[in-house]
Amino acid sequence: MAAWCSGDSSSKPIFVGIYGAVLGGFAVSALFFLLSSFSSLSAPPLPLPTTATTTTIAVTANLSRPTPTQPETMYNRPIWKPPPRGSWMPSPRAFRLTREMVAARARDGAIVVTFGNYAFLDFILTWVRHLTDLGVDNLLVGAMDTKLLRELYLRGVPAFDMGSRMATEDAGWGSPTFHKMGREKVLLINALLPFGYELLMCDTDMVWLKNPLPYLARYPDADLLTSSDQVIPTVTDDSLENWREVSGAFNIGIFHWRPTEPAKRLAKEWKDLVLSDDKLWDQNAFNDLIRKNFGNPVEGQGDLVYSYDGKLKLGVLPASIFCSGHTYFVQGMYKQLHLEPYAVHTTFQYAGTEGKRHRLREAMLFFDQPSYYDSSGGFLSFKPSIPKSLLLDGAHNVESHFALVNYQIRTALAIASLLKRTLVMPPLWCRLDRMWFGHPGVMEGTLTRQPFLCPMDHVFEVHVMLKDLPKEEFGPPIDFREYSFLDNPSLPKEVKESLLEVQLCDDRSSGCSSINETNKHRPLLLPRNSTEEKLLNIFSSYKSVKIIQFSSMVDAFGGFADAAVETKFRNRVKRYVGLWCCVELREIGHIYYDMYWDEKPGWKPHPPETREQDHPPWS
Repeated sequence: MAAWCSGDSSSKPIFVGIYGAVLGGFAVSALFFLLSSFSSLSAPPLPLPTTATTTTIAVTANLSRPTPTQPETMYNRPIWKPPPRGSWMPSPRAFRLTREMVAARARDGAIVVTFGNYAFLDFILTWVRHLTDLGVDNLLVGAMDTKLLRELYLRGVPAFDMGSRMATEDAGWGSPTFHKMGREKVLLINALLPFGYELLMCDTDMVWLKNPLPYLARYPDADLLTSSDQVIPTVTDDSLENWREVSGAFNIGIFHWRPTEPAKRLAKEWKDLVLSDDKLWDQNAFNDLIRKNFGNPVEGQGDLVYSYDGKLKLGVLPASIFCSGHTYFVQGMYKQLHLEPYAVHTTFQYAGTEGKRHRLREAMLFFDQPSYYDSSGGFLSFKPSIPKSLLLDGAHNVESHFALVNYQIRTALAIASLLKRTLVMPPLWCRLDRMWFGHPGVMEGTLTRQPFLCPMDHVFEVHVMLKDLPKEEFGPPIDFREYSFLDNPSLPKEVKESLLEVQLCDDRSSGCSSINETNKHRPLLLPRNSTEEKLLNIFSSYKSVKIIQFSSMVDAFGGFADAAVETKFRNRVKRYVGLWCCVELREIGHIYYDMYWDEKPGWKPHPPETREQDHPPWS
């Protein structure tokens, strides 16, 4: 990718100017690093997330190996290469953002950047890993707290201190901390553009599937290329969106800046705007500025449009291949258009950070630690057996959607709880899409098929399922994994091959017996509607087996023997399901899922009639 604009090497770094307000934080940082230094770096760094082989990492790392005439430093050494054992942590000053730091990592005049706090360490490592596996090593990570900075340094990830002094916990969407992170992004862009390098700025909750730099180089005259929340395709190939038809908001989770004067002016005005109002969402402010003077096509380049001040040349990245959470996970737009996706951003989801992580796991795009692929109690899975009538017959409406969803899961949770095994969730099928507003079932103009394999957070409250609920009221936790877990290449062979198949049978038939002889070539026969005692007795002999796979969960369990245990289980799983949204033209249009809908005579999937009725079934 050509260096369209080169920075003036005589210009001084402007980090101090941008972050002058937080210089006091470096004193805290200095103390942290001083304490870290006394412990030295003799302890081995934490392991890399593992799905690809270490050979892949080594080959990728060689791409950034310094030339013989260029001495190795902490910023030009191969990514994933940790510092020498026994060395001391560099001083805080070494981690300040400077032109020299960016120059050491940039390639062909471009730098790829993300940022975050310690709560997003696993997202950041996944983000870096995808890029290095693609051969892209011209990257930097901004650390918003010293804990993250130290972890990245120990793992060999090039990072700089943003001076944010931010807490290490997750920042929920819309919270004051969330808005602070947004402002930090704007400050960071303003700090980087004067260095003269093209900047591909990314949120940490996205991953790269294909090297984007050659694609971005196809549009050298664009001052700015941005992703969007567009859900209706405006093009069917890999060209930029037809900006005349884009109705979705411009999304600042993925955007590419060239260090041109119009881009710098936009960045500065954006910074001034978000700093003037703590409650202003950075993305809304960006959209307002872009559309101030929007609509004149760039002569000879109809896929670019003049925007902002009438001089900034803007292009909108195609949502089919620079995917949102909807175009990738719900529509599968790139598949239907036979395109290769470059990126997926985990937007359009309903369970916070936990939901984002789970979606990437479902798509086998998240790099977890090896411990994730094992469980002390083993795993429980089953093959869904959904009747054709529920999946395909009749109209796709609220009634048929709820009938399909309600069929799929409760018994498996009970058996997993009873056997203390981690449940591998089944693929979930939906007839209707979920949004934040009323719609006719699927968004008109989208490529959403019916029925479709829906993300787990469309139905389940993933973040609630991961909460540490009091055992006295909710019983033991039920751990779970994504539906694609057993197909993940990272699953160890010894786990995958330790498998017991279970087939349900009629207790009255001659071949069905509660006494089973172990035979690895034949499934274990389990009577339908087995009691708690029978399940515990039978499977106590198979505690060493890693995966127990049921042929079906329909009528597999006859119920808990202890009423108190069942009450706690019910208290827990009632909270596991969320709501569907939304019926059109209703003040209250959402409908709550109910894990025990079948115990309520005459239950129908209808929205609450009044505000007093507007609450989950368990409250």
